[in-house]
Amino acid sequence: MVAVKKTVFLIFAIILACCMPARADEASLAETVRQLQARIEVLEKKVAQQDRHISEQNATVSEQKGKITGYENQLSQFEEHLHRVPAAPMQLMEGLELGAGITMVVQGTDNVNDPTAGSIKKARTDGSYSADITLGKEFKEAGGRAFLHLEGGQGDGLNDNLALYSAVNSDADNEDRVHLTEVWYEQGLFNDKAALTVGKLDPTAYFDNNEAANDETTQFLGGLFLNNVNVGFPDNTAGIRLAYMPVEWLELGYGIFDGNSDWEKLGDNLFNIGQVSFKTDFFGLPGNYRFLGWHSNVYHVKWSDPLEEKESSYGWALSFDQKATDIITLFARYGWQTPEVYDPGAAVAGVNYSLEQSWSAGLQVEGKSWGREKDVLAFAVGQIFASDDYQKYAPARGKAEGHFEAYYKIQVNEHLALSPDFQYIWNPFGKDILTDTGGVFVGGLRAQVDF
Repeated sequence: MVAVKKTVFLIFAIILACCMPARADEASLAETVRQLQARIEVLEKKVAQQDRHISEQNATVSEQKGKITGYENQLSQFEEHLHRVPAAPMQLMEGLELGAGITMVVQGTDNVNDPTAGSIKKARTDGSYSADITLGKEFKEAGGRAFLHLEGGQGDGLNDNLALYSAVNSDADNEDRVHLTEVWYEQGLFNDKAALTVGKLDPTAYFDNNEAANDETTQFLGGLFLNNVNVGFPDNTAGIRLAYMPVEWLELGYGIFDGNSDWEKLGDNLFNIGQVSFKTDFFGLPGNYRFLGWHSNVYHVKWSDPLEEKESSYGWALSFDQKATDIITLFARYGWQTPEVYDPGAAVAGVNYSLEQSWSAGLQVEGKSWGREKDVLAFAVGQIFASDDYQKYAPARGKAEGHFEAYYKIQVNEHLALSPDFQYIWNPFGKDILTDTGGVFVGGLRAQVDF
């Protein structure tokens, strides 16, 4: 642009010189050209300054756009951490969302192993269903949100026919009535860098999360791959949860819950849990690395002295998930809890037991590479280890119970997904049931309907 203007001025100077009277002397002509060149240099400097100013403005605009995008991403990530809703919500009106879903599961096994089930080593097929209705209201002007979750269902599936450390159908809800699972209010704090949630809460919605293994309606059905079996999570209960995200890659969470889930003597049976979560972006691939610790005042019995019936329990756990490619997500969990005590309310087939360690790992593959973008193929394997004290004082064999699970989610349409699911469990209940029935194979089908 500067070169064009310079050329125009030179041409103008030449034309002017040609049009001057012949009597103009050479000195006068030289002076005129000099003045024109000086004016050209001044204009060039102004143009250069304007170009620099425009470049600076463009850089500022680009920087502001980047900040806005970053703020939007942070807000989106923060809102994503606020709560996990069972079904995709439908916008009813400004700030009001309604969600609904139905999960139906049919499972069969050729090896019922629970000695109290009355049909040892016989084939059996059972089913279950659950329905969820969620209602959420966002109060943008106050920075708050209210949430209500109704749930109902029928059928225990195969859970009441198999003696295992971990259930094979985590969706089974045999209350045969509609009950209020969650109801809470959440308030954003410190310019939405923190949130305080109070009410009837589901602790597993905030702690021990995992992108690939955390939802029984769309992912793994086995309890070992839903949440860490070594964390003494209470059922949905009275609680307070605080989350703080000082930066977009770090979240700190802490929760206090009624450990007995009965809303009685809230200060006597507290379940405390804290979690530190790191969000990573290795080579442009997102990941989550969570570290948590917990303590429960719910009464436990000491193995070495059964008269000690008011013991507490505690432990720690890890939950990792990492994108390996744009279609493959890896995950892993590990958990440990104190081995000295047991919960008498958790007996299986009339047998008291306690767990000390567990691990699980697996992967999920999205169906993009075979033309089914919303389909998912997943595999997982893990083991659960009985505590040393249980084996010492029971006494028990306490072998490690192993689990393998594979499912394929077929997204039939926007509202319906079908998932064939296969599980194999070896050393069921550590082979400490009255009759050793060997390994247990479970095959099933899950249908998920979202409104």
